[in-house]
Amino acid sequence: MSGRVVVAEVSEAPLSVDAALAAVSDPRVGGVGIFVGIVRDHHDGASVTGLDYSAHPKAIDVLRAVADEVAAAHDVVSIAVSHRVGDLTVGDLAVVVAVGAEHRAPALDACRELIESLKQQVPIWKHEHLTDGASVWVGS
Repeated sequence: MSGRVVVAEVSEAPLSVDAALAAVSDPRVGGVGIFVGIVRDHHDGASVTGLDYSAHPKAIDVLRAVADEVAAAHDVVSIAVSHRVGDLTVGDLAVVVAVGAEHRAPALDACRELIESLKQQVPIWKHEHLTDGASVWVGS
């Protein structure tokens, strides 16, 4: 079975785990793998006050392609993936991945592959702001 990508978005709006879960819900789904990336208060020993994400104009196209590849490679029913851009504060949701499958193993495997591929391939850059006034670009 090849799953379908029901949500692939880059958004300035706050993200919702409930919305991702609802998006992958289907009568065939018996397990959902979810990953939630949250803005934390530290990085490499420095205190973080917040960050901003910026995305290349083609980021949504790359995100969709990555999600489509994962859907085709795994025995899943549905995939939803959302990445936030703009200014975020500690505790905000930065990325939400949900994968629905008939069984837990494919859902969890596809979820992990999707977040790892997203981080490697999708042109979204993180700029962290530190409590000492400095800032650092992460993964750029």
